[in-house]
Amino acid sequence: MGTEGARTDRLGVLLEQFDKATDMARVRLAGLGDEEYLWEPVPGCWSLRRRAEAVTPRAFGPGEWVLDLGAPDIPASEYAEVARQAAGGMSVDKIAEDWSVSVERVEEVLAHTGEPEPDETQVTTIAWRLGHLHYHFAGSWEWTFGERRQDPKLMVDFTPSAGLALERFWATIDRWRDSIATVTEEQLDTVGFSQYPYGSDPDDPYVGVLSGANLEFIHHMAEIALLRDLWRFRFTTSR
Repeated sequence: MGTEGARTDRLGVLLEQFDKATDMARVRLAGLGDEEYLWEPVPGCWSLRRRAEAVTPRAFGPGEWVLDLGAPDIPASEYAEVARQAAGGMSVDKIAEDWSVSVERVEEVLAHTGEPEPDETQVTTIAWRLGHLHYHFAGSWEWTFGERRQDPKLMVDFTPSAGLALERFWATIDRWRDSIATVTEEQLDTVGFSQYPYGSDPDDPYVGVLSGANLEFIHHMAEIALLRDLWRFRFTTSR
């Protein structure tokens, strides 16, 4: 495989990674139907539901269809991130605001020693994972390149139509990619270049924010790909 003309600067590497991930995701999402999109492989899944049928306390969205979301907490997998925030000078009050939890909960996490217990995370549907990615990238664009006014959780009109959801999602991703390509080296090093309100973006250099966005896209698309495989073989597994 030739490397002539390949970019090795920081932005170039991140763009190439994102482009490869989106190319693979487009292939893996081709032919997604409504039934598969909303399939709940186990009881108690988080999914996309009509507002009146939501099963979680913080389900959100601007229209009839909302994404399930449970009570706020700091998962065990993020204890190290909370410790990093505190070590970096973020106050306990600010950390609590960042995670939407009480100061007491942050203090409990910071005082924890040893390995935390594994998280009991919810299984989520393809619709949920795709919706999660959609509002995240729509909100990240708004709070970096847009007017920095809209609540990310109210920016995406979720839909039970897989085809329409994908059409809207890829339009958001294309806009994100076009804007990212314009970022300068100076902006990559700028702390707070993104002001996305759900997370530590305002406190991080933008190169770290971009790296995190790539990771978010890749790991959720991998989960979606696995769910598609399970859907395909759901009635063929021998007992």
